[in-house]
Amino acid sequence: MDFKLNDEQLAIQAMTRDFVNNEIIPVAREFDEAETFPTQVMDKLRDYGLFNLSIPEQYGGPGVDKISQAIIVEEIARGCAGIATSAEANSLSSYPILVGASEEVKKKYLNRLTEERQYASFALTEPQAGSDVMGMSTNVEKVGDEYILNGEKCFITNASYAHFFVVLAKLKGEQSSKSFVALVVERESEGVLVGPKEKKMGLRASDTASVTFNDVRVPISNRIGDEGEGFKIFMKALAYARPMVGAQSLGVAQGAYEEALAYSKERKQFRQPISNFQAIQFMLADMAMNIEASRLLVHKSAYLLQEGTPSTLAASFGKCFAADTAMKVATDAVQIFGGYGYIREYAVEKHFRDAKIMQIYEGTNQIQRVVIAKEILQD
Repeated sequence: MDFKLNDEQLAIQAMTRDFVNNEIIPVAREFDEAETFPTQVMDKLRDYGLFNLSIPEQYGGPGVDKISQAIIVEEIARGCAGIATSAEANSLSSYPILVGASEEVKKKYLNRLTEERQYASFALTEPQAGSDVMGMSTNVEKVGDEYILNGEKCFITNASYAHFFVVLAKLKGEQSSKSFVALVVERESEGVLVGPKEKKMGLRASDTASVTFNDVRVPISNRIGDEGEGFKIFMKALAYARPMVGAQSLGVAQGAYEEALAYSKERKQFRQPISNFQAIQFMLADMAMNIEASRLLVHKSAYLLQEGTPSTLAASFGKCFAADTAMKVATDAVQIFGGYGYIREYAVEKHFRDAKIMQIYEGTNQIQRVVIAKEILQD
């Protein structure tokens, strides 16, 4: 068993770190304060091959392996979790297409993301259906060679900028897990309404809004997979996405840790750096230890994806542990900074606000524990 990154992965890591240090960290606070979408940064990420990370080369993507993708996502999130979230929204939207769509749909929509530099959004969550996917009310009715789509989705990343939405809906009047339909819905379709941008505690550089579908006509040719396979396709897509949420969490934790480590060496109390005090040393040691444990779990889940043997258990281990680590590390980093950690001038305050969502989106950490318990009890 080899825990070392290969030469190509090390080169990708070094290049991404340089990019983040030069292009993201200097502007992260600006976008956070203004709550504006970092279009120029996104364009640069595309130019450097650090965008559309899940898309294979045959559809114009960078075609990186899953460990490399996790490395890139971690580094970007180290600079700004909001930018990382928006950058990965295209990957998240790609997963249902990659795992369930026809070759025709793959070529049409994945190439639009890569060659035409478009944005897409993954539309699953609803006002009354978050963790309870079966409780969603967005529905479709087949009329001729079209579906008529009605419903509302909320907390949709990049909704204001998306050129199309990857949507999960239920056949009207049906309630079983086999009644779900996955569709690609064009932004310009009549009846698609994007709501105002949400004002968030963290991830402020990321655009989040609701999307309403009012009698939207969607060609049957835009369906992903067969009718009734939508739930399975979306759940499989989330299994692919969760290791990358773990990687985002790692980036938040790593960024907060690096800030706290550097500050502890500079800040003096009682005529010596606070890093000399055992209380601070133990906090830093716990940070480093839990980040390393998180990284091993995340990289294991990414490795299993790469090998074609994705593991629901490994993905939940990685996402849950890394997200909890991000929150704990960011909290302790603020504590090490003391009063200064509460001031918005310092990056740890932003890491703290960004960390919380890692425990919530793409499956709350409570749901991850439900998944883990189900898996271990089955064994």
